[in-house]
Amino acid sequence: MDIEQRLDQTVARAIAEKRIVGSVLIVRKDGKVLYEKATGFADREAGQAMTLDAIFRLSSLTKPVIAATALGLVDAGMLALDDLVTKHLPEFKPALADGSVPEITIHHLLTHMSGLNGAQILSADEQAAGVNRWHLGGEEIVARIGALPLLFAPGTAWSYGPSIDVLGFIAGKLVGGTLEDATRRYVTDPLGMGDTRYGVTDKARLAAAYADSPAGAVLMSDPHSVPNMFGGVTTFDPGRIFDARAFQSGGGGMAGTGPDIMALLEALRTGGAPILKEETLKAGLADQTPQLAYSQTPGWKFSYFGAWLDDPKLAQSPAARGTNRWGGIYGHNWFVDPENGLSVVSMSNTGLEGCDGPFKDEVRDAVYAGLNLLE
Repeated sequence: MDIEQRLDQTVARAIAEKRIVGSVLIVRKDGKVLYEKATGFADREAGQAMTLDAIFRLSSLTKPVIAATALGLVDAGMLALDDLVTKHLPEFKPALADGSVPEITIHHLLTHMSGLNGAQILSADEQAAGVNRWHLGGEEIVARIGALPLLFAPGTAWSYGPSIDVLGFIAGKLVGGTLEDATRRYVTDPLGMGDTRYGVTDKARLAAAYADSPAGAVLMSDPHSVPNMFGGVTTFDPGRIFDARAFQSGGGGMAGTGPDIMALLEALRTGGAPILKEETLKAGLADQTPQLAYSQTPGWKFSYFGAWLDDPKLAQSPAARGTNRWGGIYGHNWFVDPENGLSVVSMSNTGLEGCDGPFKDEVRDAVYAGLNLLE
């Protein structure tokens, strides 16, 4: 079977098995579109078919946008990778368990090696009263993150937490406005990513949000919680994307489309233009955690944009070493494989299946099998 047949079957099977509700899947090789289809429903209950320009809650697909924004600020001379966070946020001084206050750099934030703690920032009384943490304001949210004890000394380990929220807050301050102002200046406007915003540009195109359940994907409530693969619980707040008061989270607050994300991925794959200098982009896609055996899972380290494939065999991946990838809990995944000239974005409206379930690897394997790139 060719790549189109394999991907058609992969998506159709996931929808038939009620693991996902709808999909936008785009594959480019050496810049050429090999696959670009919308399948299933954007809104199953309304009978609204999925479209290529459907808008999704990006969740952690926001992170590479913010990473590119930060690197754009570096190229503009407004930020340096070795800047101390206190240069930009003088009061931000989280401490280790022994009370010492180590130095945290922009590099540490970009690589999730800052040691910042992702614990609850609301007090028990605030939680009981239903306080919305996203309404605390940027200054207060960042201050509360800084008041939590560090998990480890910066640069010594990896932990997925609020680092990009702090980085995004700095980016907004540097442009004298909001984080969206910064992303538009350095990334989304130059790349024509017109729907990648902290809000929904066209509510008629917004895909409904669905969640895993034993009986198949169900329409999300707000909030909505599901068990995750790490033994914990992931809680979604699908209404936040409509909340103009919400903190612009660098870690996961944007909305956008599959074609928008592909525009970013292709800029990364082809050298950075028009948003980044070539040498900046090269560093951004490289392993930035050489001191670690691995980051989140064996075989993977971390770049500035996402997970960096170090050992394909150990990671059980058909991709080439140096591939970058990441996902978003509302149901998305992307990867850039520079050696094979591949950029792939998989958007679904079903979490966690589209992000952390079998679907992401099924899509990946169908791409490599369809291109005869499996060993």
